Amino acid sequence: MEQGATGTAPGLLEDAVPELELVFTPEDFSTDHRMIEETARRFLEEDIIPRMDRLEHQDWQATLELMRKAGEIGLLAVEIPEAYGGLGLDKVSSSLISETLIRGGAFALTYGGHVGIGTLPIVLFGNEEQKQRYLPAFAAGDRLAAYALTEPGSGSDALSVRTTAVLSADGEHYVLNGTKQFITNAAFADVFIVYAKIDGQHFSAFIVEKDAAGFSTGPEERKMGIKSSSTRQVILNNVKVPKANLLGQPGRGHVVAFNVLNFGRHKLAAGCVGMMKQAIELAVRYARERRQFGRAIAEFSLIQGKIADMNIRTYVAESMVYRTAGDMDRELARLDRSASGEQTARTIANFALECSMNKVYASEALDFVVDESLQIHGGSGYIQEYEIERLYRDARINRIFEGTNEINRLIIPTMLFRKWQSGKWAAGRPATTAGSNHAGTDNTAGGADERLDSPGCAALQEEWAMLRAAKATGWWISSIVSERCEPDIHGEQEILACLADILIETYALESAFLRAAKAIQRVSDPAAPADGIQHQIDMVRVCAREALDRVWAAARDILAMLEQGEALNKWLATLSRLAPPGRPLNKRALKRQIAARVLAAGRYRA
Repeated sequence: MEQGATGTAPGLLEDAVPELELVFTPEDFSTDHRMIEETARRFLEEDIIPRMDRLEHQDWQATLELMRKAGEIGLLAVEIPEAYGGLGLDKVSSSLISETLIRGGAFALTYGGHVGIGTLPIVLFGNEEQKQRYLPAFAAGDRLAAYALTEPGSGSDALSVRTTAVLSADGEHYVLNGTKQFITNAAFADVFIVYAKIDGQHFSAFIVEKDAAGFSTGPEERKMGIKSSSTRQVILNNVKVPKANLLGQPGRGHVVAFNVLNFGRHKLAAGCVGMMKQAIELAVRYARERRQFGRAIAEFSLIQGKIADMNIRTYVAESMVYRTAGDMDRELARLDRSASGEQTARTIANFALECSMNKVYASEALDFVVDESLQIHGGSGYIQEYEIERLYRDARINRIFEGTNEINRLIIPTMLFRKWQSGKWAAGRPATTAGSNHAGTDNTAGGADERLDSPGCAALQEEWAMLRAAKATGWWISSIVSERCEPDIHGEQEILACLADILIETYALESAFLRAAKAIQRVSDPAAPADGIQHQIDMVRVCAREALDRVWAAARDILAMLEQGEALNKWLATLSRLAPPGRPLNKRALKRQIAARVLAAGRYRA
């Protein structure tokens, strides 16, 4: 994958944070953001939800009606430039739409498959003729798109596809042969972005229309969940594709595929946030209504603890998603208006690391939240009459979509090392660090970032110290892994996965911390409202301790994989100095307070 310079945030493990005013949070949504969110919400409530039963029974006519309506009200035009009939909105807006529409079940996948990975390849890599031919129709909903990469023998290993493309004798067409698998929107899409190897060697992207001779689809897959989306095989039997429909350069299909997946991973995370919020609402409603032993189960502290944990993980995921979207928007805003789609893609590629971290954290947080919500429902949660049953089934695919979480865990540290080696992120030690890769060395240094000395941030000083400890631990462990595991670092998958967990937990904690710190800073302004600040502080206090525990556990596992005996003991002693457990916190009391606020609101509360 080609990488650009870097995102706007400092290196993930540096002992620094962005200026708080540069950190985008949901509290920063503009009037325009709220308007597009309201448009999506009304479409959800007035059009999608009344058709849910038809959608779940795969009534594709209902799906097409909804997609046409989405086109009429502008929701299909979000990612398309104005020059081609689109709206050209920012990534925050597209994230908000993804979060909102997920409440309409797997119709959100139909929508996302069209506006995201189906449309963006042409937006970013299409030539002028291709953009003029397809994008206005995509924006209006007159034609629908799909993305065809996966094959029966190639899933995570995308570059091993066997679909071939051979130039015809007259040089006018490519002839495609092969089978694609698990293709969303296959039942009704008009245009497919298909990946094939020219002459069996050069991985390339093609625009293929469904009415081409030799093009067909298989029967609907019988899936565990996401039943209201179409998933079929696409079969290519000597399909003639005009040479003009080659997308991008021959042999450069990986540039198209991987850059588009960056968008897909981030939007998947936004959808997970929306589903988490829905699961919390369902759990809160049921817990307030269900009575056992003479009182509502919402009054039981174990239920309250579950609700608090669900809310905290949702808050963290939401903080990550919109921080990343805001960072992408700020970088995209710096591009010249005449910037090409490929320049835009390179800018987004700078955030590939963050997109992968968002995807892994949010999809796994979602599984936790829907599982706890179903548990609160008890036996009723296992019955289809209750909506949480569908959410539970629908949620599971997110750890597989857009690159499995296992693959993303291998990608995350690989991208970190690549940024270090290229100088795109400084690999220098943070202020609090072990100072050396060698066991037993301890050159810890203090000193907090002055930007957090703003009024009110004293409330988070302990959490700031924990964040710094997580960063220092991550830097030290990354340095050890880089030194010990080269040149065969890619063969150390267990170590890379543990390192990815450290990086994910650090970015997650930092995102939640920065959001709360910005909220505190905002309250220092007499004109700003003070409501909800303590709620955010309480969630970050719990999050910081639990995240640091997970960082410490992953670090211990890595060290134990690399050393043993006295050398391991010295390393563990250094780790204890880097990430001390800190003062015990009465999490029980904090979680009860958090749950009380969520129960009072009747929904997720930030």
